[in-house]
Amino acid sequence: MESLLAFAAAVVSLRLSALLAGRWRARRAPELAAWSAALAAFAAASAALAWGAAAGWGPAAFRLYYLFGALLTAPLLGVGSLLLVRRSWAAAVALAYAGLAVGIAVAVPLRGHLSGMEIPDSAAHLELFPARIVAIVGNALGTLAVVGVALASIRRRPLGNALILAGVAVAAAGSALFGVGVASTSASLALAAALLYAGFVARPRRR
Repeated sequence: MESLLAFAAAVVSLRLSALLAGRWRARRAPELAAWSAALAAFAAASAALAWGAAAGWGPAAFRLYYLFGALLTAPLLGVGSLLLVRRSWAAAVALAYAGLAVGIAVAVPLRGHLSGMEIPDSAAHLELFPARIVAIVGNALGTLAVVGVALASIRRRPLGNALILAGVAVAAAGSALFGVGVASTSASLALAAALLYAGFVARPRRR
């Protein structure tokens, strides 16, 4: 069941990423590119979770899951929110941070032995610095940007922003986007993906 839910989350997230990419090609709005990248990362994290749940966890699956789920998804969503409110410096910060995240995910040593079907606890396999500290700071700032911008513009998109906030809250509660960066269950990923999808495609309020 864990692998099926994670796979469903990957499909939904990838569909939304493609939808946002199509809108970016039509409008060239930078926030759409950032959100598309964030949802692609969410899809990759969900796919890695499905891989680990179905075939057993190993270093490759865990590193992919940590990179895309713990290190990239929430910060990229936050960058998209900042770009939406014309904070153009966020794009350069995102590129630098993405390079740092990839370097951490590839190079940091893993402690202990990864095996079994249960989702690994990052605290058991990664040192606090740099991997877990970077994830905590990046996810906290990314989540803060998403929540702040969504609340500031909620009158224009009440339903869409409320759904996005709910999706972020569900993912944070499952630790997929906040804190340790490892979900307690793939159900939180699937529900978060569905809420984010609904939030992004919801139409703004007519004036």
